[in-house]
Amino acid sequence: MYRFFITFSYDGKNYVGWQIQPNGMSVQQALQQSLSTILRQEVEVVGAGRTDAGVHAREMTAHFDWEGDPFALDDLVYKLNNFLPKDISISTIREVRPDAHARFSAISRTYTYYVTTVKNPFIHEYSYRLFFQPDIEAMNKLCEILKEYTDFTSFSRLHTDVKTNNCRIEYGRWEKKGGLYQFTIRADRFLRNMVRAIVGTLLEAGRGRLDEQGFRRIIEARNRSVAGESAPGHALFLEKVIYPDNIWL
Repeated sequence: MYRFFITFSYDGKNYVGWQIQPNGMSVQQALQQSLSTILRQEVEVVGAGRTDAGVHAREMTAHFDWEGDPFALDDLVYKLNNFLPKDISISTIREVRPDAHARFSAISRTYTYYVTTVKNPFIHEYSYRLFFQPDIEAMNKLCEILKEYTDFTSFSRLHTDVKTNNCRIEYGRWEKKGGLYQFTIRADRFLRNMVRAIVGTLLEAGRGRLDEQGFRRIIEARNRSVAGESAPGHALFLEKVIYPDNIWL
């Protein structure tokens, strides 16, 4: 049995998310069907995590197992890129240790979220337009508070199948670049809807409606209903998934 990690990117606009669902095409389904067709054998792919409908990935990872004849990895990358739709692109396929897991072996994940205050036809599909100027300093003060906590139930989608809502946030910061605001956050793991819920809540601080004490109360309440609304998915990007060096063969 051989295990391989696939690194790829996708535009999530036309998908119901990463995970296979009955209500539409998912990225997982598109990749799995293409891989199975090319290898002429049913292949299951397991992703590093679940991205919601409309969310994009600049660098996503998934693994699959193979028991058949050897194949050239570069050749498989070429064939997959010719077979997959134009909004999914394979970067590399690498062999890993048999016990390596795309989801559970990851040691960190980085997301970015893009907000704009200007009308721009070239970025509107990949950024969330605001009709106020957010206070970036106020939002960044709350980003530092995020690193003090581990239980993020208040920013998690309800009724998920995870065993714990604990995460370790290593980094979170807003940067302004012209009329575009970029929020970058890195953690060992993220809960369903977590980044979008955090963004929506931080934007309340950006409007002057939430201070540091109020933000702490939201986190400590462990109650999704007290946090802000989730920001739209179309402006969220999975940037990178990091793994320990010892998994690669």
